[in-house]
Amino acid sequence: MSLLDEIEPLKAEALAELEAAPDLPSLEQAKGAWIGPKGRFTGLMKQLGGLSKEERPLAGKAVNAAKVELESLLNSKRDALELASAMPSRATDFTLPGRRRRVGRLHPLTQVTEDIVKSFRKIGFVVADGPEVEDDYHCFDALNTPADHPARDMQDTFFLDSKDRLILRTHTSSVQIRVMEKQPPPVRIIVPGRVYRRDTADATHNPTFQQVEGLYVDKNVTVSDLKGTVEFVFRELMGKDTKIRFRPHYFSYTEPSFEIDFSSPLVKKMGKDWLEIAGCGMVHPKVFENVGYDPEEWTGWAFGFGIERIAMIRYAINDIRLFYENDVRFLRQF
Repeated sequence: MSLLDEIEPLKAEALAELEAAPDLPSLEQAKGAWIGPKGRFTGLMKQLGGLSKEERPLAGKAVNAAKVELESLLNSKRDALELASAMPSRATDFTLPGRRRRVGRLHPLTQVTEDIVKSFRKIGFVVADGPEVEDDYHCFDALNTPADHPARDMQDTFFLDSKDRLILRTHTSSVQIRVMEKQPPPVRIIVPGRVYRRDTADATHNPTFQQVEGLYVDKNVTVSDLKGTVEFVFRELMGKDTKIRFRPHYFSYTEPSFEIDFSSPLVKKMGKDWLEIAGCGMVHPKVFENVGYDPEEWTGWAFGFGIERIAMIRYAINDIRLFYENDVRFLRQF
């Protein structure tokens, strides 16, 4: 039998053996037997040199075509076997519950912050953001805070070792300045974010904490607008029975200025009738002048409060440090 007559029977035998391979090791063994370095088709290629000039091209073409067909079947068979080996040995019901259900959850301060943002968005406020590393001007000067004000003392503020005298912001009011510098009135923003002060860590103080401030600037804005907004937000956060009162106070960037006290069933559970919760006031005309607003045409109010204080009252937590210790036993409760 000539070499040309051997090619088709050998190809049929090889295809059958490759197709019948039950697993990947058997397939690799069949591959080596037929088209490996010592395979039978490799041996046919070595015999081409002994053929006549007329037979050699025909035989070479036939051997190469058979080899291509074998390699194609080999690749498709390998893919099928790899897929089969990756499948589970028995049917799996993916709707069954797992052995452990550790679903992630939001940090309690994040939950409170989102509730605050939702309340303000209901009445048309948008969220603004700014840098935590600030300069003196945006954190103090533009807010009408003189150089000898206690908030600028080294004991209250973290200063960075830099030639630009940068600081870690002590309040998010600096973002109000940045927004007003870029945007003409009217302005209606809230600014939640992290702030830093040189407080000793104890049950009610921490060197870093979360704060949210609100700013509303428009024509004919009054203290009654401020009081109505504050009442709406705190009743959303702390319950419909929440009551608000204003007490005269001093802030360099508002005039008049007030401290906000509130009373609610949650406060009464703490054994108190009223609890100081925030500071506020009408934006000082000097602040408007610093950002290029005409204080004769525009008026506005601002207020700010600590998010931890709201969370502590809402969840009856008596130590602010628990929010920052990352104890999963504590965090799993929320």
